[in-house]
Amino acid sequence: MNPKDELKILEDALQVINAKAKELGLDFYNMFFEICPADIIYTFGAYGMPTRYSHWTFGKAYHKMKTQYDYNLGRIYEMVINSNPCYAFLLEGNSIIQNKLVMAHVLAHCDFFKNNAYFKNTSRDMVESMAAASERFREYEFKHGRAKVELFIDAALSIQEHIEPRIMIRKGEELRKRRQNEHKRANHAEHPETPYDDLWELEEVRKDASADEKEKKFPKEPEKDLMLFIIEHSKELEDWQRDIMSVIRQEMFYFWPQMETKIMNEGWATYWHLRIMRDIHLDVNETIEFAKMHSGIIQTSRTRINPYTLGLKIFEDIEKRWDNPTSEEKERYGRSGGEGKEKIFEVRANENDVSFLRNYLTKELIEEMDLYLYKKVGNEWRVDEKDWEKVRDGLVAGLTNGGYPYITVQNGDYNKNGELCLKHHYEGTELDVYYVEKTLPYLYSLWGHTIHLETVLDNKSVLFSFNGEKSSKKFM
Repeated sequence: MNPKDELKILEDALQVINAKAKELGLDFYNMFFEICPADIIYTFGAYGMPTRYSHWTFGKAYHKMKTQYDYNLGRIYEMVINSNPCYAFLLEGNSIIQNKLVMAHVLAHCDFFKNNAYFKNTSRDMVESMAAASERFREYEFKHGRAKVELFIDAALSIQEHIEPRIMIRKGEELRKRRQNEHKRANHAEHPETPYDDLWELEEVRKDASADEKEKKFPKEPEKDLMLFIIEHSKELEDWQRDIMSVIRQEMFYFWPQMETKIMNEGWATYWHLRIMRDIHLDVNETIEFAKMHSGIIQTSRTRINPYTLGLKIFEDIEKRWDNPTSEEKERYGRSGGEGKEKIFEVRANENDVSFLRNYLTKELIEEMDLYLYKKVGNEWRVDEKDWEKVRDGLVAGLTNGGYPYITVQNGDYNKNGELCLKHHYEGTELDVYYVEKTLPYLYSLWGHTIHLETVLDNKSVLFSFNGEKSSKKFM
């Protein structure tokens, strides 16, 4: 078919799909689509964005994805950017029906980005911010040398997941408490004097003394945002290095909601592309091709969770249960029936993957999908757990904190010598010792003093340390 004719067909189809999506209740930003050759779209996929700073890890990711595409082992049909307006890139070579499905899928993604609570504080102009940051990084390379800048980025990336994604909520809570305390003090000042006022003043002195003791702790409370702690307190970093770490940290804030809503986001998009494609006109050949493509998207695996399938199944189950509640559900929860669509939109707006699975992954769904937990025994992988609650809890545990270890800064002046002491909050999953021993030297280069990390191995507390020359491990 002539490319111009094909483009005209896609433009007409987009209008139909866009209208149908709005008719069904989806609410999304203005969408811009662009068709890109494989080299371009896989570059975007490797970098995670259309423009970003240069680093060897992105080249490695590109090589892996492009090789899979070249050997027909994997394929990216599209890439969508969480921005306002929203941009989506379609793979050149997609058939018309593939692009129709992708456009319906992308509109649902954009609806999710716009309306889910966990995306509320993400920057919607991140494309421009990343472009500006990449220019500054190039200037640093010219000034300080590419090798030095890349080595520093290596160190920053080694701890990029250790941020506090709820920092805006925490700051709001701190502001609220501070205002409450100010209000209490103002009210106390208005009270008339009593014979017992000296006792209240004595209590205030004790509180102040206790506060002074806390002031001596550094940090006052365990700090989850390791990136921010190093940016603010490391005496080893130059201004350009703090800038690089700040950029990487901000980019992680942008990507974090996508990581913690992967199952929901893909399930939501799959649910709606299925609804939209069923409601628009398709000829016989398009219907068959659509069915093949959709079945490929939701194909399950023995060794990993397919987020498209799991998310789709849960959303469909929620809609069915709220549309047609049992007698027990009507009596116990007050469900009147016919509320399925309203409920899935409510879930889309308020949940992340952890709460989504915790609240809505039922025994019936786990049995229907034959979900289980497995582990390595000797040289073999074996099914370890089939009990539905333990399977659900195991899946949730793997998603908590984005699937990354929960590590906090305990002391920034350990041994009164400026050493950094971290603690891994062990919850049943041990750290990868090889990764620990490779990461501590990077942390040392960022902090400038000995690094200590407390964790658990073989049910025993252990302290890993790196002093700039060698690593050590001591059971406590």
